[in-house]
Amino acid sequence: MHFLCTSNDLAEGHSRAFSVAGIALFGVRRQGAVHLYRNRCPHRGIPLNWAADSFLDDSASLIQCAHHGAQFLVESGECITGPCAGEWLEALGCREDSQGIWLTD
Repeated sequence: MHFLCTSNDLAEGHSRAFSVAGIALFGVRRQGAVHLYRNRCPHRGIPLNWAADSFLDDSASLIQCAHHGAQFLVESGECITGPCAGEWLEALGCREDSQGIWLTD
């Protein structure tokens, strides 16, 4: 397991970038749960964000690729609009405990 951050460092409705062993990933907290994904758009294989920790659309309800606007469901990583509709982000295992948020994969 790899420690990512304290729970307070990923607020409700926000996202945050991480790097573990050279792999770029990001987490999103929605309705109290943390969802963790590899930072790689299935359309072109490039990072989803332009700005650090910026992975959500303006409403903070969907993950959005900054490069071509594809949108993904936070809970599952499924692309629902854009050139990669029907494809999925690569979900990663995570766990949250009293110390914080952990990558379990």
